[in-house]
Amino acid sequence: MTKAPIYRSLRRRIIAITLAVSIAPLLTLAAVIYHQYVKVFEARIEDQIRHLARSQANAVDVFLNDRTALLAVLVTTRSFEELGEQPRLDALFDVITRTADGLGLVDLGVIDATGRHVAYAGPFALRGLDYSREAWFRETMSRGRYVSDVFTGFRQLPHFIIAIRGHGARGPWILRATIDSQVFHRLVRSVRVGESGDAYIINPDGFLQTDARLAGQVLDRSPLAPRLFGEEATVIRLPAENGATRYVAGAWLKSKDWLLVVSQDSSDQINSLIRTRETEIFIILLGCLAIVIATVVTTRTIVSRLEHADQDLNQLNAQLLQRDKMAALGKMAAGIAHEINNPLAVIGEKAGWIRDLLDDPALRESPVHPELVASVDKIENHVERARKITHRMLGFARRMEPRLDDVDVNRVLGETVELLQNHARINDIRIDLDLADGLPIIASDQSQLQQVFLNLLNNAIDAIGKDGLITCATRQIDKEIRVAITDNGPGIPPEQLPRVFDPFFTTKEPGRGTGLGLAISFQIIEKMGGRLLLENAAPRGTRATVVLPVVIPERK
Repeated sequence: MTKAPIYRSLRRRIIAITLAVSIAPLLTLAAVIYHQYVKVFEARIEDQIRHLARSQANAVDVFLNDRTALLAVLVTTRSFEELGEQPRLDALFDVITRTADGLGLVDLGVIDATGRHVAYAGPFALRGLDYSREAWFRETMSRGRYVSDVFTGFRQLPHFIIAIRGHGARGPWILRATIDSQVFHRLVRSVRVGESGDAYIINPDGFLQTDARLAGQVLDRSPLAPRLFGEEATVIRLPAENGATRYVAGAWLKSKDWLLVVSQDSSDQINSLIRTRETEIFIILLGCLAIVIATVVTTRTIVSRLEHADQDLNQLNAQLLQRDKMAALGKMAAGIAHEINNPLAVIGEKAGWIRDLLDDPALRESPVHPELVASVDKIENHVERARKITHRMLGFARRMEPRLDDVDVNRVLGETVELLQNHARINDIRIDLDLADGLPIIASDQSQLQQVFLNLLNNAIDAIGKDGLITCATRQIDKEIRVAITDNGPGIPPEQLPRVFDPFFTTKEPGRGTGLGLAISFQIIEKMGGRLLLENAAPRGTRATVVLPVVIPERK
């Protein structure tokens, strides 16, 4: 009772120190993260919008390259005479329009070397028109393939075309296709993020090639100067109307001299980052609460165990005194065994002498001769039995310090069972042996191994109480010898299994066990380089398994 204030003070100090050491770094880290927040989010926005611009530019390049490749395949695999026939061109265009929404193509036309539109498949009346003065016609004839800027042309609507030059018997010719503006605009705008996000394309002269949410309509001049953007994806910052910063990223296409522009206000990103920051604060608060709870609970547990440790220490002192008494008792038992061996030798010698006398012909005729022979047999049997018992006692009491012997595990187990047979028989408990043949002789400590077997068998007998069965089996598995001692007692409650090897823990009634037997046995087997396992057997009972390494003794 006098130590209670000491433990309360210790508990408070441990809690205070642990909380200071645990929570202070966490709060410091949170402050540093919040301080770096403003610096990091700008770089994060730039990286994100630069990645969007680069990715969308690649997507537009793929779109244009796919359509250019399609026309190139048609020019390569079809002749001018074949495509120049209107019915065949109509049939081909019909196949294309029924495949994946026409691949974003509005029409398809064939132009001869003079610029005359000889065949046309599409919604406009363009057949027979002369394109010889059009810039795209001249560019295609000179380059071989051409993607135009957006222009109005004969149809007076903003559009752009992809044209491929072919060669035939009548000279060069052109296969031209108009790209669906709505499909192309949807592709470009698909990258827009947030309410202020925008995405559009401008040409090197600064004219819009697609509609822009804030910059204007197609063919309007963009307020951005294309020269501000380098070959790689570039990000610039501009002031927004709401006072925020507008981030504008530009990436040049590889398939066409167009600049894809993606822009976004910082306000869209700030809102999401604020939500992230609030979530982080909430997690930190939860972490602090968890640390406080864990610290209080852990400290209470530790201090409580310290209090119990004081009590266990007192019990340990008592157990050590008891152990000293047992050690003295063991020495006394060894001395008694030596003293008993002498009269046993005399009794055995006299019994032999009596047996020799009984061989005399005069005594053979005596009516009591059979009884005398039977009596001598009993004397010799019991003398031999007493000699074995004293031999076992000497073997068990000898050599308390570890020492390597040539150990036959089957023999040691059998001798230990013999020591307890009488005790087991009194309680109607049968001990069966299932010993494997050919187990190797190993280098181990015979007396300590016998002590382990004795502890395990005593535990099994105590667990059964009355009327039961104990099975002792030995097996060799790879480079290990396993000794399994199984009883059919009530078993051990599952929640107590993890503690069975703790010192002073016992499942026996008070006064019947010290709780040291399994702990000492565990340490002995561990020092031998083996393992001691304890588990509940099916359908009932307990199985103790001693696992010993096969260590071949050195030649002597």
